[in-house]
Amino acid sequence: MKTTAAVLVETGRPLELLDLELPALKPGQVLVEVHSTGVCHTQVLEARGHRGADPYLPHCLGHEGVGTVLEVGVGITKVKIGEPVILSWIKGTGCDVPGTVYHEATTGRAVNAGGITTFMRHAIVSENRLTPMPSDVPVREATWLGCAVPTGVGAVLNTADLQAGQSVAVFGCGGVGLCAIAGAAVGGASHVIAVDLIDDKLDIAQKMGATHQINASTQNVIELIHALIKGGVDIAIEATGQPTVMRQALDAVRPRGGRAVIIGNARHGSEVAVDPAQFNQGKQLRGTWGGVSVPDRDYPRYADLLAGGAIDLSPLMAAPFALEQ
Repeated sequence: MKTTAAVLVETGRPLELLDLELPALKPGQVLVEVHSTGVCHTQVLEARGHRGADPYLPHCLGHEGVGTVLEVGVGITKVKIGEPVILSWIKGTGCDVPGTVYHEATTGRAVNAGGITTFMRHAIVSENRLTPMPSDVPVREATWLGCAVPTGVGAVLNTADLQAGQSVAVFGCGGVGLCAIAGAAVGGASHVIAVDLIDDKLDIAQKMGATHQINASTQNVIELIHALIKGGVDIAIEATGQPTVMRQALDAVRPRGGRAVIIGNARHGSEVAVDPAQFNQGKQLRGTWGGVSVPDRDYPRYADLLAGGAIDLSPLMAAPFALEQ
């Protein structure tokens, strides 16, 4: 069986659309027909060579999506043939199988892939990167359950441990940042402050639940945050990948327990300079791995929030495009 994939052949150059031969499934692997995939900014950084040397070229990309199970390997118990599934880079239960090596149909050239890839019509995926998809969530919204929702919502509810009535500032209103805003709103935050450089994104942030918007290109972000919340916010979420903004997130939180959570992926070789006195004040700087989300526990919970309308992703949905594009 053959499939078509958008393959990274060389960093800094456009992906190439290649026909690949699908190898036989190993134990613990699942063949999935991919219906839709998100394009995470992390993948853009990787494709452009901003995450350092890439020893796996050429290779497939994509780590969040929705598909249907076509075939299962030996030992699969989590999903069954014909079942719709969420594809996610975040590991859940099930077999953990190393990546697959495909071969280009015309030349026989080897093309590498990790435990999950989604920029292709059919993908061989490790069982632990799959979660059965709830039937009451539309496919487009469910696609975001593979990365943006668990990372953004989870960073607020899990990593930062938001308590109802606390205040939150979110730096960066891309897909993940907007999901963090939605998580803060659904978690009962008293103030949800959106920070970005683009007014259109701030308008979307308001629709996602932001109570205040700050355009960092024309306004002093830290002064305005401290004017709104004396002493600083309880929680700041950084979703830009910019080291200077990571520092701002720490500046924005209150002493004695304020938490700054870093989501954004910085370019390879970047460094963050912070004043050690911030830590003497009791501020906390936290990292997060996919919002500390556990797919088998959290994805059904996030799906319920989408299905019930508590989180509405429609404001951030762009027009879909085909694999060929």
